[in-house]
Amino acid sequence: MKLSLYYKLLVFHVILAIGIYLIRPLALVYFLFITVFFSYKILMASKKYKTFYVLVACAYVVGIEVFLRMNGGTVFYEAIKYLVIIFVLMGLISNSFSNKALIYVLYIVLLIPGIFVAVADLGFETSIRRAIAFNLSGPICLGITAVFCYKRTLTYNQIKIVLLALLLPLISMAVYLFLFTPDLQEVITGTESNFMTSGGFGPNQVATVLGIGIFVLATRFFMSKDPFLYRFIDLCLLGILTYRALITFSRGGVITAVIMILFFVGLYYLKVNLKTKFRIKFSLFLFLICIFSIWLYSSIQTSGFIEKRYANQDAAGREKQDVTTGRTDLMAFELKEFIDNPFLGIGVGKVKEERLNETGVAAASHNEMSRIVAEHGLLGVFAFLILLMTPLVFRIKNKTNLFFYSFYLFWLLTINHSAMRIAAPALIYGLCLLNITYGNGRVKNEE
Repeated sequence: MKLSLYYKLLVFHVILAIGIYLIRPLALVYFLFITVFFSYKILMASKKYKTFYVLVACAYVVGIEVFLRMNGGTVFYEAIKYLVIIFVLMGLISNSFSNKALIYVLYIVLLIPGIFVAVADLGFETSIRRAIAFNLSGPICLGITAVFCYKRTLTYNQIKIVLLALLLPLISMAVYLFLFTPDLQEVITGTESNFMTSGGFGPNQVATVLGIGIFVLATRFFMSKDPFLYRFIDLCLLGILTYRALITFSRGGVITAVIMILFFVGLYYLKVNLKTKFRIKFSLFLFLICIFSIWLYSSIQTSGFIEKRYANQDAAGREKQDVTTGRTDLMAFELKEFIDNPFLGIGVGKVKEERLNETGVAAASHNEMSRIVAEHGLLGVFAFLILLMTPLVFRIKNKTNLFFYSFYLFWLLTINHSAMRIAAPALIYGLCLLNITYGNGRVKNEE
């Protein structure tokens, strides 16, 4: 992608954020526009480029999901997951998939009995609606995306554009967050996750997607050979997204981004020549200066609360007993339900209801691993093992995907602190199953 187009798209997404901030209904109009636009692009794409256009479309809508949600910009809450499924099915209609991808069809099939268990207990209409809309849309989206992506091939330049499609709407969201909370001193009074610094939306989801943007910008910065001015702009954008992610006071997305970057830089460093290794070291030096500066600025802006948050302290500086902010108790409850109902589980969508009946607290699951075994029993265990092991087996035979470990770890870490509330884990899991070609067989360094 030409640099001029990249910066034009950046400017467009800044204007988009301002427009939606001033006229909120524009969010829904834009959702309808991108639905039609990407559907057209996929349908019109030749068979050779169908995979590329499907993944660009999916990446863009995944990147914009949280931004649209916080502005009421989707027809219904889970609309983006269904849109990803539709885009992928459009690709599958014209492009066949690998027979070995049938393992993910089995994964989807293993989830079906849990629906009937819930139906038998709750009644047909209520349980089906709840199961599909709130509990199975994410896992099914993941399964279908994995079927589509398994062993498909993108070029290095194409995967860069897919990642850029993820990034651009996150720039819009970051700009919107600045407009939404101009004065932090009024809204930051403690160390809890902060909805006001997250656009009035869930801090966990906001920090998670901003973490993706941080990772994409970091990969652009380390791999690019563009003039320093262009790389400096990416570094500034990285600093902006990092700052906004930090002040959500939700740690999961930030920590996940750090781990993704560490694995990517480590793997990239091992694969390049000595000249590029030297450039990586210099880039790392600049990167660390940027991160340290953003941390220091965030600490000043939050009156030191951000440091206490990451030190697991309350506003008074006292250490909190539970570093997981209640997630351990939720996970323990779900594992108990699995032990009590080991074969078929308690049924899709039943964990939240059972927790309400037993504890009086209607808390949704934060951990997809414990949820799937509680609601699906041993079938859920087998389903999760498919997800856990298949990419690792694939990696043994195919090491072309430079982003593999970063993508795989994003999925694994995110479903452990945020379950599958958003579509991002589903898509990025699929991306780790891709083959990537580099033209001359080696990792290229130019942007």
